[in-house]
Amino acid sequence: MLARIAAAAAVVGLAGLAPGASNAQEQWQLVPENGLSAMLDCLEAEGRSLVSAHRGGPSPGLPENAIATMDAVLTAIPAVMEVDVAASSDGVLFLLHDDTLERTTTGEGEAADKAWADLAALNLTDAAGWVTPYRIPTLAEALDWAKGRTVLQLDFKRSAPYEDVIDMVREKGMEEHVILIAYSVASAKKLHDLAPWAMISLSIESPGALAEAVAAGIPAERIIAFTGTRLARPDLYAALDEADVEVIFGTLGRPPYSIDSVIDRFGTPERYAELSRGGVDVIATDAPREAAAALAEADRLPQAGKCGVGRGD
Repeated sequence: MLARIAAAAAVVGLAGLAPGASNAQEQWQLVPENGLSAMLDCLEAEGRSLVSAHRGGPSPGLPENAIATMDAVLTAIPAVMEVDVAASSDGVLFLLHDDTLERTTTGEGEAADKAWADLAALNLTDAAGWVTPYRIPTLAEALDWAKGRTVLQLDFKRSAPYEDVIDMVREKGMEEHVILIAYSVASAKKLHDLAPWAMISLSIESPGALAEAVAAGIPAERIIAFTGTRLARPDLYAALDEADVEVIFGTLGRPPYSIDSVIDRFGTPERYAELSRGGVDVIATDAPREAAAALAEADRLPQAGKCGVGRGD
């Protein structure tokens, strides 16, 4: 199995890729031609699952929530990019996961208390703590980079007003190229009221939870169901498929307990393909390259030339 995975890795461009390397001539693209919902429906009909790179898919030398990191991932695999959106004290929207700066930057203190000029002067650090040459990107820069390249999944930090983020998405013409993340029906309803065109990732762990969201006024066709990070639920996936709702399942999480960690520890990458066959449409992962290689080996990775997936400039 591992030998076949290595061969699949070479096919999707995972082998021999230097950290930070980018070749625009061969970069993958996810560009919904008739809307994001139609793209997801097409991929489902083709028996393909997307990978969502958690925090942009960081790796050694490439920090989380950085444009260079996402660019390197897209050189290797077709992927949605999940990023975190926060706001500075003077209202600039930027990408950063933590409330504080110490773990992922050369700064200190509460990020939301800093003016953008101070945040912009910091360098990002990778998971090992090494200082990189990369700076914190603004949401505007990330949207500009993603246009014509991929779909951004936006996770709102407490400092980021929904209204400001949605206005920025509209300003950049990215309405059909983002997924907005909500953790409650109330949050999802607010997002839908502000952006009725948006696809919303909402935590759904039972058919009843979907019915509750629909009763609150969120159309099922605008929902992508996030179904947790612990236990695969093919029965739930089948019920969501009947309602024409796509499924996200997270293999991500804190080591050593996440599914990504278990797959790595036991050498069972075929589990990613099993999730795809079981009805998961989007695999949210901290190991996007490994997940994509397993999907490619099982012939379940999206193909160039179909469903808005391509490779090129």
